Amino acid sequence: MAALELAEPMTGFAPPEPRTPRRLGLSQRLSRWDVKVSPYLYISPFFVLFGLTGLFPLAYTAVVSVYEWNLLGGQGEFVGWQNYADVLGQATFWKSLGNTLSIFVLSAVPQVIIAITLAALLDQNIRNATFWRMGVLVPYVVAPIAVSLIFGRLFADQFGLINELLGTVGLDPVGWHQDRLASHVAIATMVNYRWTGYNALIFLAAMQAVPRDLYEAATIDGAGPLRQFFSVTVPQIRSTIIFVVITATLGCLQIFDEPRLFDAAGLGGADRQWMTTVLYMYDVAWGNQRDFGRAAAVAWMLFVLVLAIGLVNFLLSQRIASSGRRIPKVRRSVTRRMLADARRGTTSTTDRRDS
Repeated sequence: MAALELAEPMTGFAPPEPRTPRRLGLSQRLSRWDVKVSPYLYISPFFVLFGLTGLFPLAYTAVVSVYEWNLLGGQGEFVGWQNYADVLGQATFWKSLGNTLSIFVLSAVPQVIIAITLAALLDQNIRNATFWRMGVLVPYVVAPIAVSLIFGRLFADQFGLINELLGTVGLDPVGWHQDRLASHVAIATMVNYRWTGYNALIFLAAMQAVPRDLYEAATIDGAGPLRQFFSVTVPQIRSTIIFVVITATLGCLQIFDEPRLFDAAGLGGADRQWMTTVLYMYDVAWGNQRDFGRAAAVAWMLFVLVLAIGLVNFLLSQRIASSGRRIPKVRRSVTRRMLADARRGTTSTTDRRDS
């Protein structure tokens, strides 16, 4: 009964009223805004600079490409797609496009292959590794005009060092400034000389980040150095391979310095046999035509071409890098388990103990 008497007064209590939220002070509101807005403010300088130096020139070039825009007279009448049609109707444009693609193939493909090979050699336990790693970067810091002048003398048609060496082995001299394919090889050699070491250091940095436990496990599984390279190294640096391939593609398709300085005239040869698309665009804008509208049309068509080839390279390189050779099955599959752990970002302690 006493318990019931005590319980009755309890049933008459009303539920507590909800507390009104306390108003935040100015300092607390500023603190919240700082947490939300600060990350965007930190990255805003990049986007502001990119908008000023990237997006605005791109949009302005698109506007110029649909007007009759002369170097001396300035902006003229609206012509729409006429500038694009005029450029596509010029045989020099198609020749420059073919030259660009030829030089791109002769430079980008060997450049990536040699760079990743050099990086794999520099990643080994060699003496004076720092000296050799710094040495491969020396051609990158040399001025482009110096590289062009040196290689221009090496590939001279008469009294050039390359032709002199060919003569010593009984071969006929090559017309580096006359033959179309030979000029492309010479220019591609200059490009590879400048950029191979730079890309090799990028590959080397990615290779050094690969866990060494994977190579030890691959050795236990019976994989040799070549199989380790294709089955361990290449899949682990897949993103770096894609980055280097895309940047090499962009650089080779926009090549200008080397063909411009390959001879004294700087117009791509007497028959335009090594004139690239960027050099053709320069000639349209500042050469005989002096037509900024057509030059802007060439720039936009080159932009679309670079975008398309870059996308194709991205898809192909991603597929090639992800389809490395598999290590043969031996007594254990330690490497396979450790590769799976590496992709998840962890390393199994059990696998380490077993290895």
